[in-house]
Amino acid sequence: MTTAAPAPVSPVAAEVRVESRTEDGLAATARVEILASEPVFAGHYPDFPIFPGVCVLECVQRAATDGDAAPAPTELAAVESARFAGAVYPGDTLTLTLKWRRTEAGLRCDAVAATERGKAASVRLRYEPAGGVR
Repeated sequence: MTTAAPAPVSPVAAEVRVESRTEDGLAATARVEILASEPVFAGHYPDFPIFPGVCVLECVQRAATDGDAAPAPTELAAVESARFAGAVYPGDTLTLTLKWRRTEAGLRCDAVAATERGKAASVRLRYEPAGGVR
């Protein structure tokens, strides 16, 4: 009897929509509508809701690995850097711009997350082949 792996748990209820991806998969843009109904806003913070940085990271991760054209490998190995430059609030549209580059270890994804007010974060993620095999 084979049991299925549990579905990944996400702190983000919003849909991450990949709007474009280059044919080689190494560049993409995505959008996320941050609704006031996001469950995370109940505790972060009740009287002044701010979309947490970890949720911005989750949106980037989902945009990076979503769809058939997403580059492989798709196993996240590390968050190499995350710099938060501006808050994300309920009602914002988060626009994600992703660029991939190949490295000896696998792939690196550089992403910028922005709202209508400007840059919210810049993120660098490192991906390796499944199981860490190169």
